[in-house]
Amino acid sequence: MGAKTLTCLSCAQLNRVPEDKLMSGAKCGSCGASLLPRQPVDVDPAVLQKAMQNDDLPLVVDFWAPWCGPCKMMGPEYAKAAKRLTGQARLVKLDTQRHGSTGARYRIKGIPTLVGFVRGKEKKRQSGALREGQISAWVKAL
Repeated sequence: MGAKTLTCLSCAQLNRVPEDKLMSGAKCGSCGASLLPRQPVDVDPAVLQKAMQNDDLPLVVDFWAPWCGPCKMMGPEYAKAAKRLTGQARLVKLDTQRHGSTGARYRIKGIPTLVGFVRGKEKKRQSGALREGQISAWVKAL
């Protein structure tokens, strides 16, 4: 079996994890954070960039803002999807209010917007609030 490269979403350290160990609580070798959290993790632009370019699992980003009503409605659904998709993809969130220039860098025109990345390339994008089943199906089609 091979190994998967995953960026720690807490400290941005690259980790190589044997495939057979992925679902058994893989942790970062530097900071000890879970590499496959069962909840979406808020990331900053630097961690997003590094994970997007290096991760062997698909990375799904929810671009959102705390003042956005549809974002608030989708938050719990996105969390349910993250739990369901553990080991298949990693779901993260990026606050476009706190990191304003990042929204422009990724051409975010409306929020919430989901963007799916596979090995550094954008594969899909979807704007508007979705339910857990819709998010899961969207991610599985990456």
